[in-house]
Amino acid sequence: MDYHYPLDLDWSNDEMMDVISFFNQVEAYYESYVIGQHVIDKYRRFKEIIPSKAEEKQIFKTFEKASGYNSYQVVQKAKSQSDEKISNE
Repeated sequence: MDYHYPLDLDWSNDEMMDVISFFNQVEAYYESYVIGQHVIDKYRRFKEIIPSKAEEKQIFKTFEKASGYNSYQVVQKAKSQSDEKISNE
């Protein structure tokens, strides 16, 4: 991992850790696999911290530019296959 997470310094340490935890799920999707429901759970917490859709899109875009990982696609797949292992393969 040679990139930084898109974090807001106004967030609490717990909020930063929760956002990183969500992005860790996105990374795991591309690098191995995740359980769809785990992604959904982490995404729900992410949305508590970042309720604005516009801000979410900007953060996702920043993360994708840095990592190459599309968070939106991972969330959509997790929603459609919540009880399954999902991966990029």
